[in-house]
Amino acid sequence: MKKYLLLLWCFIALANFSPFAQKANFEQANKFTQNNVKKYLGSSRVNPNWIENSHLFWYSYKTADGNNFWFVDPDKRTKKPLFDNNDLASKVTAITHKPYNVNDLPIKKIEFEKNSQSSFTFEMDDLKFKYNTETKWVSKIDTVKKEKKDTWKSYSPDSTYIVFARQHNLYMLRADDTDSTEIQLTTEGERWFSYQSKGGDTASDKRLKTRVYWFKDEKKFYTLRYDMRKVKEMAVINSAANPRPTVETYKYAMPGDEHIGVSHLEIYDLASKEWVKPNLDKWKDQSIRTYRPRKTSDNLFVIRKKRTCDELEVVKVNTNNGDVKPLFSEKSKPYFNDQMNQLHIINEGEEFIWWSERTGWGQLYRYDTDGQLKNQITKGNYVVGQVARIDTASNTLYYPAYGKEKSFDPYYDIFYSTNFDGSETRIITPEEANHRFSMPKTDKHANYFVNNYSRVDQAPKAVVRDKSGTVIMELETMDLSRVKELGWSFPEKFKVKADDGVTDLHGVIWKPFDFDSTKKYPVISYVYPGPQTEAVVRDFTVTARYNTALAQLGFVVVSVGHRGGSPKRHKYYHTYGYDNLRDYALKDDMFALQQLANRYDFIDINKVGIFGHSGGGFMSTAAMFAYPDFYKAAVSSAGNHDNNIYNKWWGETHHGVKEVKKKIKKKEEVKDSTKVEAPEDDYEISFKSKIPTNPSIAKNLKGHLMLVHGEIDNNVHPANTMRVVKALMDARKRFDFMIIPNVRHGFSQYSPYFEKMIWYHFSEHLIGDYRNNVDLDLP
Repeated sequence: MKKYLLLLWCFIALANFSPFAQKANFEQANKFTQNNVKKYLGSSRVNPNWIENSHLFWYSYKTADGNNFWFVDPDKRTKKPLFDNNDLASKVTAITHKPYNVNDLPIKKIEFEKNSQSSFTFEMDDLKFKYNTETKWVSKIDTVKKEKKDTWKSYSPDSTYIVFARQHNLYMLRADDTDSTEIQLTTEGERWFSYQSKGGDTASDKRLKTRVYWFKDEKKFYTLRYDMRKVKEMAVINSAANPRPTVETYKYAMPGDEHIGVSHLEIYDLASKEWVKPNLDKWKDQSIRTYRPRKTSDNLFVIRKKRTCDELEVVKVNTNNGDVKPLFSEKSKPYFNDQMNQLHIINEGEEFIWWSERTGWGQLYRYDTDGQLKNQITKGNYVVGQVARIDTASNTLYYPAYGKEKSFDPYYDIFYSTNFDGSETRIITPEEANHRFSMPKTDKHANYFVNNYSRVDQAPKAVVRDKSGTVIMELETMDLSRVKELGWSFPEKFKVKADDGVTDLHGVIWKPFDFDSTKKYPVISYVYPGPQTEAVVRDFTVTARYNTALAQLGFVVVSVGHRGGSPKRHKYYHTYGYDNLRDYALKDDMFALQQLANRYDFIDINKVGIFGHSGGGFMSTAAMFAYPDFYKAAVSSAGNHDNNIYNKWWGETHHGVKEVKKKIKKKEEVKDSTKVEAPEDDYEISFKSKIPTNPSIAKNLKGHLMLVHGEIDNNVHPANTMRVVKALMDARKRFDFMIIPNVRHGFSQYSPYFEKMIWYHFSEHLIGDYRNNVDLDLP
């Protein structure tokens, strides 16, 4: 009997430790991929189409009952069908003699006629029809012509003229006669200093797209021509091209490069037929951003910024003579926040509204026409986001803010309104959720807005509010009953501390839908290091990209923010990674997972995985190398593992670049050593940047790493991953590696394949489910 019990115990022990003891639930995971779950879902958001010069709008919305079109009048508090699906389908059938699914009519491109609130055109079955909402009459207008997209056309505001490029130069013709005589506007365009918007290396007799920006009054336009002649080239190889592999070369400036692309502003006056080329030079290798007034063309406003990213100046350019007048300047250490930075031109330049982090919190400031500060508009320990609407008739701003409501998640877009003088600030979307805002285009009708809001743990809802924030109409609430029948449930939000023990971090956790709290689950962290955003989902989503399905295999999947992440937090928070671009996010991610494991017994902290794309690919690999005893498996896709060969803007902004001044010695200076220091013009300026890399610590790998990259990725060059591959091979490490042919930075066309590869990698190395099937079809 004792021998029998001993054998039974040994059998149970072997079963528990066998790699085949536990199976990943592939069948359950497959239910919740994006392709499979979409059949159970309808619309999640109301996208209002505002009818010109009115407060009226229409929208389409899909539910389990079909796709319906609605017409809304906020004044009357009415929502009614834009048309009867059955009636419209029958009338179109009478014309085309074809049947249609009345629950899903293939209607495209609804456009209300000018100055009409009852008559619109629509396209259906390659035909264009006209419909009148009062008479219910449907008439055929024409066949929809499948014309080639004229991507080369840059129209003037009233579609009077077209500007295009040929042989690197600019040409113009009248839009009503594209066969009319072309007027050549420039002659100095050349390879890599071209007027073409793309492909500055190619001289072509074809009409090509150009980068021009028209003023509203159609009197002038301007162009930004980039001098790329001395910028060094990169190349990618498309091995899958037919009939033979092809090489693609392109200009690509990297951190610390001696030569970068420099933009040149040029303004063309249609009446005088002359060019104005203002001298905007202030700093070597500066960047510029342009801002047009809404109506007039006498002035253009420009932000010029130092290459070191910590100093800028706002200037006014006289478009008639090119005079440049500085208005105001600002410094921001270590760098300016490009995601939130904004300049708004009020009443053609009578005033300016400017966003600044000068207090550590992003706030709005008001300047007069000469660049003198009039008042601070918003104040407090919170961050103001991108202004959504400016009503100049009532001098009112509408904008989202983050962290103003201290009990709310600080990442939610909560909308407010404030007068230009800073008075009468009020919350207009008071629910604790992530909000979206849409208001009629004209100030006269800016009395209402459509508000969509949701959370990762709350179904999306759409309402109409008046401008004070009062809900006057409820439009839609997303029906989740069908996906819940599939077994789906909401993920959970959580809050933990950063590695400093005091900073709050916010995250989301996904569990298997057959979750058993008495079991132990491996944990996988889905990451993106920022600093311009974080990977954490705020809006409602059923799939959360890969996270929902991945959890169903038998994992707890976590996504958490970290210091150095979102600019929606304090300036210290989002700039935390400066001068530490490889390692800044790792300790917070690791400590967050440890806290969750302390909080929840079902998390197995000895089985930790990590994955991400682009910056997330970089971060997941860095985690495996920097903390090899903690992170056991990773899938790293399209990672910028060596930021020294990634683009200049990213590395120099978020890690730093040093301006190096070398004094130019003159003959008289050599003779007279007591001479005072030369002025700045007598210095030669260069820039240096050195960023720590993943390949440099690849030798630390202990766990299971899968590297993936698109072969023709011209954003994050494949060399980033290849350098990791070389370092791992030199260190004699075992790892998985996959190149996806004919794919750039996004993997959309191979997303289902790539997703399954993620499943297999983590199932094998965190669960111990090793399968020998070759076909990726699920067993």
